[in-house]
Amino acid sequence: MKFNPEICSIPDKRMQPFIDPEEIWGYINNTKSEPDQVHEIIAKSLNKQRLTLKETAVLLNANDPVLIEEIKQGARTLKEKVYGNRIVLFAPLYIGNKCSNNCTYCGFRATNTEAERKTLEDNEIINEVTALEDNGQKRLILVYGEHPHYSADYIAHTVKLVYGVKSGHGEIRRVNINAAPFDIEGFRTVGKSGIGTYQVFQETYHPEAYTWYHLGGKKVDYNWRLTSLDRAQEAGIDDVGIGALFGLYDWRFEVMSLVRHANHLEACYNIGPHTISFPRIQDASSMNVKPEYLVSNEEFTRLVAILRLAVPYTGLILTARENADVRREVISFGVSQIDGGTKLELGTYSQTVNENQDLNKEQFKINDNRSLAEIIDELIDTGYLPSFCTSCYRMGRTGEHFMEFSVPGFIKRYCTPNALLTLAEYLLDYASPEVQKKGWTAIEKEIVKLEGQADTEEIRRRIDSIKLGQRDLYF
Repeated sequence: MKFNPEICSIPDKRMQPFIDPEEIWGYINNTKSEPDQVHEIIAKSLNKQRLTLKETAVLLNANDPVLIEEIKQGARTLKEKVYGNRIVLFAPLYIGNKCSNNCTYCGFRATNTEAERKTLEDNEIINEVTALEDNGQKRLILVYGEHPHYSADYIAHTVKLVYGVKSGHGEIRRVNINAAPFDIEGFRTVGKSGIGTYQVFQETYHPEAYTWYHLGGKKVDYNWRLTSLDRAQEAGIDDVGIGALFGLYDWRFEVMSLVRHANHLEACYNIGPHTISFPRIQDASSMNVKPEYLVSNEEFTRLVAILRLAVPYTGLILTARENADVRREVISFGVSQIDGGTKLELGTYSQTVNENQDLNKEQFKINDNRSLAEIIDELIDTGYLPSFCTSCYRMGRTGEHFMEFSVPGFIKRYCTPNALLTLAEYLLDYASPEVQKKGWTAIEKEIVKLEGQADTEEIRRRIDSIKLGQRDLYF
């Protein structure tokens, strides 16, 4: 059948599947990419308007090196307009790696008998969180395998436990979740624990490809996973994160599907995803994937830039799966959040020595082993503003309210001042003298840039209060 979006497009209905492979491939295969079109689409995005699927396909099909560079430059410009030079920092904390699923790309899969299974005890979680706080972390994402042990009640318990850990000036102010999908009541239980964002990644959005990799467990149900964040919205969790694991299927299809998912959430709930993640396949214990779909560095940098232009107000998360050089490059294309000081082996943040990765104890291999302090040092040196801000979540600026603030661009009024306050805390409590010196210079530079855009006198007053011992000040 000839592609026709009026025929192929699936209407957006709450808690019903919305991916039509024919529709998506129709856009990819039947959309031309002319220079004038690319220029017009970049201009639309720079006007802070979300792109359509057809417009996204135009960018995906722009294979001329000159046009690719223009797309990347457009993404750089857009990021500066929407996010400034801020980079939000977080750390993942693996709570348990028991898993009932059998996913061929994951070291946690049930049939991997080489994997060493562990679930942190409460005292071990406290020790891990204490160690993370003592390094300056304020934002965590808790990660769980999909297993009956990790019920909604258990996850809620661990969230409350993490929030209760205080070490000196240290505390965790935002706990995000990456775990199995639940029914509405399960999501409601987790939501009541005070979480920030709930992440569920579709892995691959192509229904047939999905069957290649998911061979057992609840995760074999494509539609249950696809509609999981609809159930989260129905349960009152209005801050959700989507993602695809690049390297399982054609990267262009996955980019289009992520945009389609964002459109679906906005159409049904008036709320787009708070974040999009784009992890790329890395080595894992006994991994089995199709090599023809692995994503090159060149393709990876392109897809990040295209995502930035397609969804101007959605946060983009880049993890330590990527090496330091790749991270340095793609941060400029629109990434707004990165992890730092990451350790995936359960219970190792509190260990003083952990030099070697063991894939039998980790979900996958990480390629950026730098400490949080090293990453902050480099961010400051390269003109970025490290941020541990959690104010939107705590002030109720999430979900639809977040969209009200962010879509017109007003959020910048809050984000840069709050980044400055959290960086001031970090400098005073955790930074070396050298980083302190550079950090205070960076803060002063940013305050001067804010003259006329924010209440700089109040920012200075609050920084002075932080120097006198107050903490957790925010706008």
